[in-house]
Amino acid sequence: MPHGPPWSDLPAPIDLDALLVARTRPGIDLGLERMRAALAAGGHPERRFPAVQVAGTNGKGSIATFLHAILQAAGLRAGVYRSPHLRSWCERIQLGERWIDGETLRGDLERWQASAERHSLTAFELFTAAAMDRFARENLDLVVLEVGLGGRLDATTVHPRRTVVGFGPIGLDHQDFLGDTLAAIATEKAAVLDAVGQVAISAPQPPEAAEALERQARLSGCALHWVDPLPTPERGGPALGLPGAFQRGNAAVAVAMARTLRAQGWSIPDVALGIGLRQARWPGRLERRSWKGRALLLDGAHNPAGAMALRQALKEIDALSPEAPRQGRRWLLAIQRTKDAPALLDALLAPDDAAALGGLPDLPCWTVEELARARPGLRGRLRGVETPTEGLEWLRPPGPLPVIAGSLHWLGEIWPLLDPITGSRP
Repeated sequence: MPHGPPWSDLPAPIDLDALLVARTRPGIDLGLERMRAALAAGGHPERRFPAVQVAGTNGKGSIATFLHAILQAAGLRAGVYRSPHLRSWCERIQLGERWIDGETLRGDLERWQASAERHSLTAFELFTAAAMDRFARENLDLVVLEVGLGGRLDATTVHPRRTVVGFGPIGLDHQDFLGDTLAAIATEKAAVLDAVGQVAISAPQPPEAAEALERQARLSGCALHWVDPLPTPERGGPALGLPGAFQRGNAAVAVAMARTLRAQGWSIPDVALGIGLRQARWPGRLERRSWKGRALLLDGAHNPAGAMALRQALKEIDALSPEAPRQGRRWLLAIQRTKDAPALLDALLAPDDAAALGGLPDLPCWTVEELARARPGLRGRLRGVETPTEGLEWLRPPGPLPVIAGSLHWLGEIWPLLDPITGSRP
């Protein structure tokens, strides 16, 4: 069985607006001083459990998932802190092989509410403080912390003993907070390396990102190790529980992080590496599902780099089909206003593809008209849908495997409408 919560059984949605929105500092406001003050007042729970950290732009959740599965296979009771979620806030906190339950999560947030107001924490900071307190209370062996946004000023970076840091691919995203260039964004993300003796692991990066990682490692006295993607099973490499050739780079980072932990004294036998990689599960990443019997592919690609990885994965999928697609593919997308939607469509859509655009509750999204103005050549290939069900109906006609993408929140809206999962995932 997979090491972790049932991959087909996401926790139920939980309404936390009264705790996370109504009484916290609005929006995103990066910084560490508020978190440090709140955690100090709360008895420094972040000092009571060891942790590793995963940074980057894309692939963070996959690296965290691979590493967590390896740690569990090694017999360690490991926690994971992730963001964002598909359907439920409970997905963000994993305790060993289970999700945190809604009642416990609500109680944790209520316990930290007064401190959040006193120190003017944002919603993400409040959630992170409560998560660190929960991890400390659970007496976990090790916790994998996924960076939320950036790195240097992300709330997870307050943890003082992140002895190993893994990096997923760094690309353009959140330019309004991190900078307009890849070099600037990479510098922000690389700055999680802040202590002598830390060990950093990264698969190949674009030159600007690689330079930023090398520079920060030198400045902070950290060791930076570069790893190549793992070979395919045909070339003697391990089987992976997460599909897509791009996952071989993420898996390589997770394996190198596990081996570094072993060198630091953790008991992680080689057999746990293969078992963990094979049993790793994480919904919404190149995931095959269906609606009324129509096969679909779900992927959380929401920035240009993620879109290019998805497009390459589709080429691999199409190459394995009995017949190569002879007509355009249909896409069902929702893209938040904060994302570079024109660049996303440039990467996703082949010349004959068409896309339907939906919206998200309480999150402004790009409209068909806005995208048609930005990309006039797409005007006849875009349409709007009022509901996820209308969009799913539009995907039903025969043709190449249709894809739902553009936002993890969008996948979360569609998830409960899909056909039930039967059997076990290969």
